[in-house]
Amino acid sequence: MSGQNNYTLINPNTGNLAFKIFDFESSERFDHIQRNNFFSLIFILEGSGEVKADFSKHQFQNGAMFAFSPYQPFLFSSDQDCKGFAVQFHPDFFCIHKHQNEVACNGVLFNNIYEPPYLTLNTAQQEQINTIVTQLKNEILNKDLAQYELLIAHLKILLIHLSRIKMEQQSEESKEKVIGEKPFVLQNLKDAIEEHFKIKHSASEYAEMLNISSKALAKITKAHFNKTVTELISERIIIEAKRELYLTSKTIKEIAGELGYQDEYYFSRFFKTNADVSPQIYRDTVGFAVAEK
Repeated sequence: MSGQNNYTLINPNTGNLAFKIFDFESSERFDHIQRNNFFSLIFILEGSGEVKADFSKHQFQNGAMFAFSPYQPFLFSSDQDCKGFAVQFHPDFFCIHKHQNEVACNGVLFNNIYEPPYLTLNTAQQEQINTIVTQLKNEILNKDLAQYELLIAHLKILLIHLSRIKMEQQSEESKEKVIGEKPFVLQNLKDAIEEHFKIKHSASEYAEMLNISSKALAKITKAHFNKTVTELISERIIIEAKRELYLTSKTIKEIAGELGYQDEYYFSRFFKTNADVSPQIYRDTVGFAVAEK
């Protein structure tokens, strides 16, 4: 641990960050592109501004909470001081893939390509989250028996609460969306991508599958998700590739083939373009074969 407002645990085997909580009083800490090999939860208690994440821009204000996955690029900008705190953890400290049935945050808080990477906390929810974070801080300072297990337990509780809030907000927002055929087209698109992303990589294939023109599908998708169909497909492929790189010891060539890329080098270039790092560097810095350990 270093500093009164900086609580850090280091992995003794690698010397890398395992778990960290810190307070901040301005957005300067995040005013340049962040590409971290760990998960980040960033809570804005005071202030407003803009966040650039992946292909999109989002406005934020008091009560916003952002969730970013390893190597997901993001940048905060604001013309005023932003106060808050961040919780960061490496996948080796807590694997959301292995514990999906326990916390259900993957695809909700993290790796949710269809929703913005944030939620808004009301006063009661902020107080609830602050209580959990205080427990995490206290446990970092506690070197007694089973410290790791208690930290994991508190982190799970935090992720479960945030996932519940995010799902509730998504449900409320979906009721306010435009009625008519658009929601059905969008849901059908999501279902089609989930089922076919390993073999169908072009927007036109999905338009044909949904019996809609490519232009019409592009317009609806951009309006609703603020992303193109191609971006949605690419993000879904990258999420699966990251999962395979982290959880298994499959070769990059094997992973590429399972995702519909017969040329390993083309796949590696595609991965680096979309993830900002090569598949090998991602595996080296995030970890791999977790499911086999």
